[in-house]
Amino acid sequence: MSIVLVRHGETEWSATGKHTSTTDVPLLESGRRDAGRLRDRLAGRSFALVLTSPYARARETAVLAGVEDAAQVDPDLAEFDYGEYEGLTTPEIRAARPGWSVWSDGAPGGETAEQVGVRADRVIERALGAGGDVALFAHGHLLRVLAARFIDLPASHAGHLALSTGSVSELGFERERRVIWLWNDTSHLR
Repeated sequence: MSIVLVRHGETEWSATGKHTSTTDVPLLESGRRDAGRLRDRLAGRSFALVLTSPYARARETAVLAGVEDAAQVDPDLAEFDYGEYEGLTTPEIRAARPGWSVWSDGAPGGETAEQVGVRADRVIERALGAGGDVALFAHGHLLRVLAARFIDLPASHAGHLALSTGSVSELGFERERRVIWLWNDTSHLR
């Protein structure tokens, strides 16, 4: 059993480093192209469960990847809620709050990493009960938290796992131990 993590394709805000959660920005043409390349990357895979974030950028990535018929929206896959920091870059936030990190400080009016971890835990349990391979289409920070929680790390440790737009990662098992088999693979984008 494996859990395939797919980060949505590039958006204007992801390209410029803006924190994007509830603002439903569309994929750029480059993001659509990269999402389309996922079709070949996932071809031949059979998924017992396909889940997607409620946001259009993740749902469209699933469509372009060719799994739209199987995809179910799961609100727990929504991106980290950045609250008052929505649409701001890290340098802009740090100008007012030096040393800020989403992983340790969360976002005023939004979520903490631990709160996102609770949602990620629910997704993991749902995936583990699917009876086969699972594909999850979502967002950079949420998927990083999900991977950290899958290997029993605190959600705040997700800051050590960089994740590119359009990337594919894979979680699974080595014997009974949960492991990260593949991380941040973008080879299909070349």
